[in-house]
Amino acid sequence: MRVLFLILISLSLYANDILTTYRINGIKDIQKRMDMELTKKEYWSKYLKNQDTTFGYIEGYSSVLTCNKEKSTLTLHKKEDSKSFTFKKDFNAFTGKIKGDKVKEGDLKTPVGIYNLTKKISKLDSFYGPLAFVTSYPNVYDKYRGKNGHGIWIHGLPTQQERDDYTRGCIAIDNNNIECLDRQIDIDNTLLIISQTEVVKNISKSNLITLLSQLYDWRYAWIYNDISKYLSFYSDDFKRYDGMKIEAFKKYKTRIFKKQEKKTITFNNINIIPYPNTTDKYEITFKEIYVSPSYRFSGNKTLLVKLDEKSKMKIITEK
Repeated sequence: MRVLFLILISLSLYANDILTTYRINGIKDIQKRMDMELTKKEYWSKYLKNQDTTFGYIEGYSSVLTCNKEKSTLTLHKKEDSKSFTFKKDFNAFTGKIKGDKVKEGDLKTPVGIYNLTKKISKLDSFYGPLAFVTSYPNVYDKYRGKNGHGIWIHGLPTQQERDDYTRGCIAIDNNNIECLDRQIDIDNTLLIISQTEVVKNISKSNLITLLSQLYDWRYAWIYNDISKYLSFYSDDFKRYDGMKIEAFKKYKTRIFKKQEKKTITFNNINIIPYPNTTDKYEITFKEIYVSPSYRFSGNKTLLVKLDEKSKMKIITEK
């Protein structure tokens, strides 16, 4: 009871402090303080305490498909009661004829990475079974590394032809299973993680706390026009989705920040997933709403980041 009493007193004093600040300086000062609070590890540590981090920090997906190429399995996990991801089913799967990560068109390899399902196709050649899910390969990080190719699907097995025990790069499962999968997922809310071996689970909350706090520190510098701090989050190897490299990017952003425009930037549906077969890289996606006097944007954002030896978030590429 004493602890609860002290907490209530603390909240009351904090609320009183906020009211005083609002009375003297107005709502903008309060907003700046709230934006600063979101950059602190203490906030994210408390917030993540009871969050499911089986595959990372996930706000935007209700289903996760993981593919272990070594064991030739496709596994479905679904979020129960919007709280935690639980195992639903393993599917035996065929993957690419050649081992390793896909690099180019026609190399007969299944890619390693993090993908969305972009479309369901039900009218297709009988070789692919009753239906197929189109993946988002090549993703932002694939393009950064110069990988190419297209047409990586999750599909069924031939209904009229014989087939080999491998694919040209897709993931193929039994026709009953592809129809079962179709009934269980919403493709707009399904994440696909393809790994050479077992997909890493039960992700370190410490790393996620670091990344979330620094994501909001990057946002804070962006909102309040701190160009030096903002650019400190970018790797020397940074290259934007359109090919713009770090030096050109710095000049471009410096010109924009010199305008000193007031802006609001909101992030929601945040997802932070360790990148398969790496130890220090993460894909961060979110919906961004950006409003300034000269520019408005509402859409999806992707960052591929790494944690350096000092646990500093460095952005490698973005779109």
